[in-house]
Amino acid sequence: MTRAGLLKASALTAALLLSGAASPGDRPLAPLEGAGWELVWADEFEGTALDRSKWTPEVSCWGGGNDERQCYTDRPENIAVEGGMLLLKARKERHAGPARPPEIAEYDNPTVIQSHTSGKVRTIGLHAWRYGRIEARAKVPAGQGTWPAIWMMPDAPAYGAWPRSGEIDILEAVNIGAPCKTCAGGAENRTISALHFGNVPPANRFVDHRNTLPGGALPSEDFHVYAVEWGEGLIRFLVDDRVHLTVTADEWSTAAPQAKGRSAAPFDQPFYLMANLAVGGRLSEENNAKGVAASSFPAQFAIDWIRVYRCAGDPATGSACIR
Repeated sequence: MTRAGLLKASALTAALLLSGAASPGDRPLAPLEGAGWELVWADEFEGTALDRSKWTPEVSCWGGGNDERQCYTDRPENIAVEGGMLLLKARKERHAGPARPPEIAEYDNPTVIQSHTSGKVRTIGLHAWRYGRIEARAKVPAGQGTWPAIWMMPDAPAYGAWPRSGEIDILEAVNIGAPCKTCAGGAENRTISALHFGNVPPANRFVDHRNTLPGGALPSEDFHVYAVEWGEGLIRFLVDDRVHLTVTADEWSTAAPQAKGRSAAPFDQPFYLMANLAVGGRLSEENNAKGVAASSFPAQFAIDWIRVYRCAGDPATGSACIR
């Protein structure tokens, strides 16, 4: 890491573990300093171009399996590194491109036309991790039809097709600021963390939680640190070092026969990391004000840094650092 990156890291002081209530301000804090986490990979986005030794942009227009409306491109209009940040930019413009990324492309991989463009970067084929703490400091966009995410997928699907091999969603922010009947203040102010697992649809399963910031603030108004701490048989999600979802191995499963005898499957294999800004899709368009609002675009998902830690004293399971 550069000196500037180290200064950023040293600024993340952590508190002692507190007993927590349900309200956001009272949720337990997870210690970072003194917990034994060792930084093993990071991108501080301090240059003027995406570091291709760490990231590969996805080029695809298939809609992510969720009927999303974007083509992901490898253009500076959609992916930029500026001012010490990674900027993923969604724009309303017709664009044609390959339906799917190479690893899941159909034989002829037909060309698809979408109404919007955006950016998605992945560490696929470059970096993957099993167990550790993965965190990002990011500012999500607001608007009906915006769907930014930071998430992880299996580097090699050892247990078969989605979701048998699992999915780890560190951050999703859907329609932030749009009308919400069940949200304090009447506007969507929740971010989502989730695990996906089980069997192929419709027998797929998930565990998720919608987190609200202290005071009900909109997450689009400022940067926040979104993290997952992942150990053998235990995964917990945090926002600004406050734990908001903890999941244990008895709450997840996989239908894959090759997982027999593996109590932590499917979350016992290396996963790669990605960040993207989707446009529309079922989760977005079926909720809040419905559809995709023209006023939401152009939109920008800003990521200050992404860091990966391993548990120095327990790299095999990561469990000793999750306390």
